Amino acid sequence: MKRRSTMSKTRARYFLRLFGRIVILLIGVLTYIFDKEQFDVAKGWNFFHSLSLMHLLWGIWLWDMILQLMPVKAHISIGSQKIFESLFRPIKEKINHQNLKKYIKDTTAAAYEVMVIWVALTVVLSLLHVTGIIDTGLMILISIFFYVCDLICVLIWCPFRLIMKNKCCTTCRIFNWDHLMMFLPIVAVNSFYSWSLVVFSFIIWLIWELCVFIYPERFWENSNMALKCSECTDKLCTQYCRKLRKQAK
Repeated sequence: MKRRSTMSKTRARYFLRLFGRIVILLIGVLTYIFDKEQFDVAKGWNFFHSLSLMHLLWGIWLWDMILQLMPVKAHISIGSQKIFESLFRPIKEKINHQNLKKYIKDTTAAAYEVMVIWVALTVVLSLLHVTGIIDTGLMILISIFFYVCDLICVLIWCPFRLIMKNKCCTTCRIFNWDHLMMFLPIVAVNSFYSWSLVVFSFIIWLIWELCVFIYPERFWENSNMALKCSECTDKLCTQYCRKLRKQAK
């Protein structure tokens, strides 16, 4: 009789984070309904005028981004930590640099297809906000919604795989694009609250993109052993990807 595989600590931790984000979304919705003024700190320079729950959320988001700049493998998936030399495990064989270059070229082309789609969404949301159809509070709620969707993509199903063609988040070319994608739509709010998040997430994105082109070998499973299915310890994969991992052993 086969033993049922147990959930990895990383996957369990990410499910707890997903639960926490869902709670934050519910609190945000209730706050929007019953105490909408809490969202006023996201307007102009109101961030410095009074305290609200939105300050706590801003701090959580900022801390999440700071963690992406530190090699903390015990708490974050290797898919997000590929940029760090300390977590890079080069293959024993010689790296095929021609294939590596093609891989980076192909995945980058797919990545920027995603970016075009997201910029288009940002433009639509910005127009809705500027014209008064969507207010500031609702714009922040949209970011919180994307905050939840981020981990749904990691743990359950990711629509961007249809474009990226990656088999799992560990090998995903755009893993650390998450915060930029979460906050870019609120750029039209045009306040300290929104711009501080957008600018910091842009820095995270820029560091990631620079590393892709300076250290491409860290992003390809055929040059970085840590990304291979057979070496996976995160086990964040869905059922489909678990089958791929078994085939790779």
